[in-house]
Amino acid sequence: MKPLVAIVGRPNVGKSTLFNKISGERISIVEDIPGVTRDRIYSDASWLDKNFTLVDTGGIEPNSKDEILSKMREQAQLAIDMADVVVMMVNVKEGVTANDHEVAQMLMKAKKKIVLAVNKVDNPGEPPLEFYEFYNLGLGDPVAISSVNGLGIGDLLDEITDLFPPDADLSEDEDEIKVAVIGRPNAGKSSLINKIMGEERVIVSNIAGTTRDAIDTHYEKNGDKFLFIDTAGMRKRGKVDESIERYSVIRSLAAIDRSDVCVIMIDGTEGIAEQDTKIAGYADNQGKACIFVINKWDIVEKNDKTMNEFKRRLREVFAFMSYASMMFISAKTGQRVDRLLEEIKKVNEQHKRRITTGMLNDVINEAVNKQQPPSDKGKRLRIYYGTQASVAPPTFVLFVNDKNLFHFSYRRFIENQIRENFGFEGTPIRFIIRERRKKDQ
Repeated sequence: MKPLVAIVGRPNVGKSTLFNKISGERISIVEDIPGVTRDRIYSDASWLDKNFTLVDTGGIEPNSKDEILSKMREQAQLAIDMADVVVMMVNVKEGVTANDHEVAQMLMKAKKKIVLAVNKVDNPGEPPLEFYEFYNLGLGDPVAISSVNGLGIGDLLDEITDLFPPDADLSEDEDEIKVAVIGRPNAGKSSLINKIMGEERVIVSNIAGTTRDAIDTHYEKNGDKFLFIDTAGMRKRGKVDESIERYSVIRSLAAIDRSDVCVIMIDGTEGIAEQDTKIAGYADNQGKACIFVINKWDIVEKNDKTMNEFKRRLREVFAFMSYASMMFISAKTGQRVDRLLEEIKKVNEQHKRRITTGMLNDVINEAVNKQQPPSDKGKRLRIYYGTQASVAPPTFVLFVNDKNLFHFSYRRFIENQIRENFGFEGTPIRFIIRERRKKDQ
């Protein structure tokens, strides 16, 4: 399992800037789904051939009663619990604050390997005198950095990677399909992985107060490699007011972020719950390939209509995910589990599928001839051409005369025509609509 590095600290000390600098790209939330707050952002990163997972957390305000800030603190605590190395960020321009002391105490109590990053040291050479105040936090030698202009980042990454566990899996297997097994507690996630592995794995820890975000299991069959991320994890005990439901959602979001394919497990004996829609909505929003797996089908009381009725209900509730495939299994007896592995492989291929610009434009032209594009006040939508910009999920850029005319219903029609011709089963499709003015044409 790759080491996990969490960046923590008070709000506005520059955590997200550092996160973006190390991960090499700006990672931001494009849209929110109701009911899902993305409080931690994950990214794969590497330094000198050492691969790791980086986590950006919300700012910690240790004693805040504000509901949002206390939720951010909760999220940051989870990231700390999971992390192999924690980077605590402080701001040299503000000096050591009472909250910095609180955060440092929180980290020392968690007995984590800590690197102290003093941000906003924007000039090369000897750091300012205020820098030396941070030794008072008792976290060892601080590292002077500027997350905005990149000063000291290499030194910081050296310090971080030196602290990785000796047995850490630092390599990245590109051929491995990362599969997040997500769903409510007791839907049978661990049973499914145990059945696939053919062995009973111990997944519960007796170490008090630990919450491991996910348990990774490598599996290979007929040359196909899978990495199963089991979100059952360990349960945080002791605090009565922290519901298991909420923790299971948080663990699921983290697993989704890291995956290629999401297996969304639904308990066939209990039906679809609100939490299932939140988790599935997040997977869709993140552009992951998805398979609905209805488990415990062996013990569901059924007649010849039961399965069709369940499918109809599922399609109704998850109308926004009509592309997702669906399977009825029993993790306990192993019914259809082999077929599930084939399905995972298939949707992963579709998720990463690329089609040529020529083939895409043939389908778009055919679609336009089949159904005339919408018009408004005498002006009709024209699609000049399209091209595939990226995969995972398949993303198409369409060049048009006026993007306001490209209504949702026509976008859905074009998507359906692309799916009819090229498949893309199990994966969402994204469109980026670009306007081209007359002078560009």
